[in-house]
Amino acid sequence: MADTAIDHVSHSYDEANKAQKNVFDLESFVGDLNVEEDACSDDISLEGLQQELEECKDDDVVANILSKGVKLREYTKGVENNLRQVELDSIQAEIGSISADIKVLQEKSMDMGLKLKNRKVAESKLAKFVEEIIVPPRMIDIIVDGEVNDEYLRTLEILSKKLMVVEVDPVIKNSKALKDVQPELEKLRQKAVSKVFDFIVQKLHALRKPKTNIQILQQSVLLKYKYVISFLKDHSKEVYNEVRTAYIDTMNKVLSAHFRAYIQALEKLQLDIATSSDLIGVEARSSGLFLRGREPLKNRSAVFALGDRIKILKEIDEPALIPHIAEASSMKYPYEVLFRSLHKLLMDTATSEYKFCDVFFGEESMFHEIFAGPFAVIDEHFNSILPNSYDAIGLMLMILIIHLHQLIMSRRRIPCLDSYLDKVNIALWPRFKMVFDMHLSSLRNANVKTLWEDDVHPHYVMRRYAEFTASLMHLNVEYGEGQLDLNLERLRMAIDDLLIKLAKTFAKSKSQTVFLINNYDMTISVLKEVGPEGGKILVHFEDLLKSNTALFVEELLAEHFSELIKFVKTRGSEDLSSNPDRPITVAEIQPLVKDFASRWKAAIELMHKDVITSFSNFLCGMEILRAALTQLLLYYTRLTDCIKRIVGGSALNKDLVSISSIMYEIRKFSRTF
Repeated sequence: MADTAIDHVSHSYDEANKAQKNVFDLESFVGDLNVEEDACSDDISLEGLQQELEECKDDDVVANILSKGVKLREYTKGVENNLRQVELDSIQAEIGSISADIKVLQEKSMDMGLKLKNRKVAESKLAKFVEEIIVPPRMIDIIVDGEVNDEYLRTLEILSKKLMVVEVDPVIKNSKALKDVQPELEKLRQKAVSKVFDFIVQKLHALRKPKTNIQILQQSVLLKYKYVISFLKDHSKEVYNEVRTAYIDTMNKVLSAHFRAYIQALEKLQLDIATSSDLIGVEARSSGLFLRGREPLKNRSAVFALGDRIKILKEIDEPALIPHIAEASSMKYPYEVLFRSLHKLLMDTATSEYKFCDVFFGEESMFHEIFAGPFAVIDEHFNSILPNSYDAIGLMLMILIIHLHQLIMSRRRIPCLDSYLDKVNIALWPRFKMVFDMHLSSLRNANVKTLWEDDVHPHYVMRRYAEFTASLMHLNVEYGEGQLDLNLERLRMAIDDLLIKLAKTFAKSKSQTVFLINNYDMTISVLKEVGPEGGKILVHFEDLLKSNTALFVEELLAEHFSELIKFVKTRGSEDLSSNPDRPITVAEIQPLVKDFASRWKAAIELMHKDVITSFSNFLCGMEILRAALTQLLLYYTRLTDCIKRIVGGSALNKDLVSISSIMYEIRKFSRTF
């Protein structure tokens, strides 16, 4: 139908062109006539007109025009208008037809495009389906006959993906093709499971060989095949559990044997420090300190003094001891050294094992099953050691070691030893408290008669106390345990009471004071050695030292200048006008002045010798002597002031010793220190 319309328009268009051509020819002819007509004014020529008219007389259009007498130009315009209208009508009809054709073509194109897209999707799904379900011969060869290596692991991953897709993809699961392939896939799964199980169990058996470096074997061998564990976990839970159980059993036994052997080797290196008799308030003659004939004195002193034992806290993260090297050099160590070494080994082994279990099995919880054996071995050892430990300093060091080890594990972000370290800490504190209370009871229940020695020098019990207290105070600086401070205060009260009882055993008051001063001075010196951590206890003994020093000065001066001192204290301070009935006279003072002048230098020398022999600390003795001489100078100054105020006192000036002379003598003794 469209073709017919196009033909009709084309025919009309041709007719119109033909008519237009005739009109154009006629117009040209008439134009020529007009030109010629215009030219006739000068030179009119109608030659050829008749011939052209003859040629056009047979044309219907021209004949029609001529018969109607219509002007040619008007007719031409009409033809042009008709021609344009026909052209427009033809174009509109053609455009409408073409639009309809285009729409039809668009619909056909969209339909073809959709069919092509559906075909491509179908082809893609089919290709994916085929790829996922097909079992290439090469894969079968590798799984069945290949060695477990990198290529085998890659093939194992491909097999795993196929097995998983078959399980979860409903299209494949319900396809007929699966019925042919599934038996083959199942055979491959079983073969792969069997093969990798035998392979990994063989690798685990290598862990049991003597002198095997477990960590190197884990890192360089087992971790290369960690996908085997993932495959078993995904495709054979039962076999995976067998491997898991085999690994736990292997490592449990291997590590248990390892720690047992290490502990046995460490026990040969142990140096015993204290027994139940090594207490502060126990008599030295009955103490175990003097029963260990072969033990060097420097080791026995470690019962109460910290000494170099504190170095272990600075070496907290040093490598563990190698027993056979230490044994070859005949080295012996306090138990805290062995304790640190054992727990250093435990921390490093636990850290490595915890990380391996997480990476290889993906199960951190396995750690506690593996270490149930090693923990039991360590607990057995520790439970045999702890009840027999009477070394309070060693116990406190172990408490601090555990504290520092907890910080190390926290920095490593490894929580697997948290509960174990807490348990050890909980076991150590009661034992320390028990041993500390034994020391406290030894002071409270001490037998003064058996402890007393007729010697004013520092008592060994007080030295034990000072060293013991200084050691614990020093260790507690880092730990900050308030309960320990309270216990140390209780211990201080007990030693105060015991020391007073020992002092009272001396017959002379002066000896009692000297005894107390020597012990207080020694205690202060020991407490200051550990730094400014003395706190209230240090201040307490410093106050006692001051008060007893003042008392000794008065006692010392009283031995040589009792009458002078008595006069100054009683009569020398009196107001002369307040007691007119009993005035101070020259006769009353003169004997005192002459006596002092005759022997003051000798008395000072005797005081010097007395101090030298009485006080074990030379510096302390010289300080006391200087204090005594200064006090003597004050008494004598008060005496001379009194003489100036009495009637006739100037008569005594000839017998008075000048203050400058006494000052010179004091400075002479001061130069000795």
